[in-house]
Amino acid sequence: MNTLIQEVTERIIERSQKPRADYLAKIEKARLQGPHRGVLSCGNLAHGFAACGAAEKADLRSMIKANIAIVSSYNDMLSAHQPYDAYPAQLKKAIASVGSIAQFAGGVPAMCDGVTQGNPSMDLSLMSRDVIALSTAVALSHNMFDGTLMLGICDKIVPGLLIGALSFGHLPTVFVPAGPMPSGIPNKEKARVRQAYAEGKVGREELLEAESQSYHSAGTCTFYGTANSNQLVVEIMGLHLPGSSFVNPGTALRSALTDAAGKQITRITDLGSNYMPIGHIVDAKAIVNGLVGLLATGGSTNHTMHLVAVARAAGYIINWDDFSDISNAVPLLTRIYPNGSADINHFTAAGGMALLFKQLLDAGLLHNDVNTICGQGLERYAQEPFLKDGELEWRAGPSASFDPTVVASVAQPFKPDGGLSVLHGNLGRAVMKTSALRETHCQITAPAVVFEDQFELAAAFKAGDLNKDCIVVVRFQGPSAIGMPELHSLTPPLGVLQDKGFKVALVTDGRMSGASGKVPAAIHVTPEACKGGLLAKVQSGDLIELNTQTGVMNLLVSTADLAKREAKVTDVAQHQVGMGREMFAGMRSTLTGAEQGACSLFFGQDY
Repeated sequence: MNTLIQEVTERIIERSQKPRADYLAKIEKARLQGPHRGVLSCGNLAHGFAACGAAEKADLRSMIKANIAIVSSYNDMLSAHQPYDAYPAQLKKAIASVGSIAQFAGGVPAMCDGVTQGNPSMDLSLMSRDVIALSTAVALSHNMFDGTLMLGICDKIVPGLLIGALSFGHLPTVFVPAGPMPSGIPNKEKARVRQAYAEGKVGREELLEAESQSYHSAGTCTFYGTANSNQLVVEIMGLHLPGSSFVNPGTALRSALTDAAGKQITRITDLGSNYMPIGHIVDAKAIVNGLVGLLATGGSTNHTMHLVAVARAAGYIINWDDFSDISNAVPLLTRIYPNGSADINHFTAAGGMALLFKQLLDAGLLHNDVNTICGQGLERYAQEPFLKDGELEWRAGPSASFDPTVVASVAQPFKPDGGLSVLHGNLGRAVMKTSALRETHCQITAPAVVFEDQFELAAAFKAGDLNKDCIVVVRFQGPSAIGMPELHSLTPPLGVLQDKGFKVALVTDGRMSGASGKVPAAIHVTPEACKGGLLAKVQSGDLIELNTQTGVMNLLVSTADLAKREAKVTDVAQHQVGMGREMFAGMRSTLTGAEQGACSLFFGQDY
């Protein structure tokens, strides 16, 4: 193993001894109690299988056959989740073919940041992850089940499902993907039209046409944002079938993999000899593997919060220093938009997950002594799924890239590090995604231009007030202030300024989209402005220094001058009412800081 990755793993294990022990004790107690359907009163059990057929009722009485819970994020507005419409019936049939039963246990909400970006409902986006986790727990709370199938793909949905599944960590769990849509117009062209629209060079019709040619069918968006980062991380953690993440919807191979996922969950329940619950798969080594996969591919910065929360749900404490050290240990192996022009389908064609697994394993960058839904070790994941005479089989994956401009080798990577920097200084701590930057590192010292709202920045840009070297500060966007919306709509105007030759950067206690990265952005600043962060004292004209080589993020104002300043207090009430936001006041008030996962959930362990 790479020594730095081993060191990070060991310190995570050391700092997490008590909460992990408590977690394992909790799930072992739940395992020993078993599914309650065996001891339910007649009335309770009758309610549990009232809608089942006669044969299924007999099976559920017996406790001999596995009953699998299906939890789905299906809705037909989200292209990524629309294919799940037909999955429950298909999975029930596949599971019945091997002598088990499946019940649709419940649905979880799924909102799309692509639809809500720049709108009031974006303020609910991050909090929806915890709602999804809670909804998952409700779905499984009937305790009728021997295993679970989780159907989800995008943004907050997969982390929420993971957190919810880990709260029932004694149950074996398989995640079932639906795959990306086929490639539309090139991502580079889409970005060009967006920027042209920001400059007023094209109108809304041209912009809508370009967007419609990019997001054009059922399936996940093809850029490498949070949704596809989710899929890659879940597979590297051993919770997907090998090679199943990026097979397009509506294909014979996709259908075969869905059937296989249904059958596989029945093989690892506690009714047989291959019991493998999710709580025993998601351990420190699997979490570190997930971080390695994320950073080696330049994945979404949203996971600097999501994976922290997921780890805590499994009894582990991780922080941004762990991300930073692993980023320093792994090379950048992919160029997928936004850190390149290729999309996720091009990544698959160039060698995809099988090649990525092989390279990371051969270089000692992944822990191989881990549990997966397919058994121990990750060698199986260096294989690719194929159909032969209509039957699903796996073969050895490629040993070299079919397109070195999309997937590089460990010996000749695109960058020597994983492209994530942790910044710290008197402004607090922040993360910056550097994998998509034009320069390897960001070094900028410039005057601040301060905004309390992303919409103020848009107005200033249109007025020409930002045509200068500057560091744009957008504050009071954090978890406790307004729920930490993504500020992806800032990327086109800041990109325009960058292309004009101005040195620009962003500092914010909000988030950027998983597809952002062209403009240097110190994001997730913690402590946030409304929680005593120095960000609240920054004034326009103050010099700010950002340097990813030294890890510095400093406000260059003397301590004496800062002591004389009153912290700015902004009324964010207009961001807390309307579009349902008022109902989330309680959750918003309990959200932890960004580095603690921006989480409102309590996992029952002492941290």
